[in-house]
Amino acid sequence: MTEPSRAAAFRIAYVPGVTPAKWVRVWRERRPDVPLELVDTAAATIVASLWNGAADAGLVRLPINGDRLSVIPLYEETPVVVVPKDHLFTAVDEIAVADLDGETVLHPYDDTLEWAARPGTAAVHRPESTSDAIELVAAGVGLLVVPQSLARLHHRRDLTFRSVRDAPASPVALAWPAAATTDLVEEFVGIVRGRGVNSSRGATAPPPKRTASQKAAAKRATRAAAGKPAKPGKRGRR
Repeated sequence: MTEPSRAAAFRIAYVPGVTPAKWVRVWRERRPDVPLELVDTAAATIVASLWNGAADAGLVRLPINGDRLSVIPLYEETPVVVVPKDHLFTAVDEIAVADLDGETVLHPYDDTLEWAARPGTAAVHRPESTSDAIELVAAGVGLLVVPQSLARLHHRRDLTFRSVRDAPASPVALAWPAAATTDLVEEFVGIVRGRGVNSSRGATAPPPKRTASQKAAAKRATRAAAGKPAKPGKRGRR
């Protein structure tokens, strides 16, 4: 006996640090018939994965090359500076960019923060990745400014972080090829925007509420169809 074919999966690429769990949970409640697959993708290659079909949509960090992409900003992440636990910055809850003057600040090649002018003193060599930069912070080579979720992702016991109040924020967005806006993409857009099950684009609107008299008339019609006598109204009761 031939087994029924399984629906093709809807694939969401996401960059490190972004956590799509809450949207995945809603998707699985609303669309149990369509599997949702998560594709962990480097920030530098996520746009290519959208164009080559490796994912149907992606949770990206802005800015990106958005040519022919539909992009919906979702939220902004707070930037933080990652420091050793014995660093003087740990004495306060947050610092200013100007406080980084005189500090060596690492600039990994996968950095997504858009600086008008980079703070501090640049290290002699640029680390290949944020993960490599974290190791250098632990070794005392320099400090690192990243979105807060990346500091948490690369957490180490010997490191901590503090907010940098006037550093550029890290916007997170949903993106997909504009020419490939499918019904499933629209449904996921509705989920990330917080639309209810009956308010997503393309969903059927809920029926209007009936008045008390309409409900009573419906009950009388049901009883009549079943051959039952109508119930006396309140005025007929004693």
